[in-house]
Order: sequence, then C-alpha cells, then structure tokens
Amino acid sequence: MSTTAVTPLTIQDAEALVTAARHAAEASGVTVSVTVLDAGGHLLAFRRDDRAVLISGETSTRKAYTALLLNTPTADLVDAVQPGGPFHTLPTALDRPLLFIAGGVPVHRDGRLIGAIGVGGGAPEQDHGFASAAVRSLA
Repeated sequence: MSTTAVTPLTIQDAEALVTAARHAAEASGVTVSVTVLDAGGHLLAFRRDDRAVLISGETSTRKAYTALLLNTPTADLVDAVQPGGPFHTLPTALDRPLLFIAGGVPVHRDGRLIGAIGVGGGAPEQDHGFASAAVRSLA
C-alpha cells in the first residue's frame, strides 16, 4: 500500500492565511485576531491587532484548535453542543478548551488535514467568513 505525501502547512502558508483574513476583515471595517495552527496543533502564525478586544487572541486560538481537533468548521458545531446534541457532554479538560463559536476553519491540502485557522474579534458569522475567505485564498 502506497501513500502519497502531502505538503504540510508552511510558515509562508500560515502568514498568507493571516494576511488574507486580516484583509477580509479590514474590508468589512472589523478588527480581528488571527491564529494559524499546523496539523499537530502547533502555532505557526498569530496576529493580534491592538484595536481588537483583548480576549480575541485567545478566542482565535481556541477556535482554530477546535476546528483542528474535530476537523470541522466551528460554525458547523454550534448546534452539536446544545443540550441533547452529540457534543453536549464533551469534556473540555483538554490541552486547550474547545470553543464552539463560528470562526475556526480546518485547512486541507489534497484532501488531508494540514492545519486550521481561527479568527476572533467580529461577530461569529463575520469571523467564519474571514477565516473561510483566507482558506479559499490559499488554494
């Protein structure tokens, strides 16, 4: 059985994701923090604007971590944590607590998970749009 190597998320990719998300946010008049993690959950790039809400940096990191760990955009998980949802009792005593608010998006290359981006600072729907736009720009 052969496997095809997939190029991992590079620092250059991560910086491009941060720039794309920041430009998308600025075009909408929103100030955000952006976090990019590699497939192992290691921080590759981070940008926190001094005009953003202080907690937005932690928020962007937790959104990226959640999207990476569950390999799903966090926007798709909001209903899953409601009472009766499949993740309602998911423990949060992990390395980093999960955050089920839109704005975290996994990054794939050739169908494989290579990292994730998290955006915090705008409304959840805006953050999701900024992160999604950044991922599309990488392709």
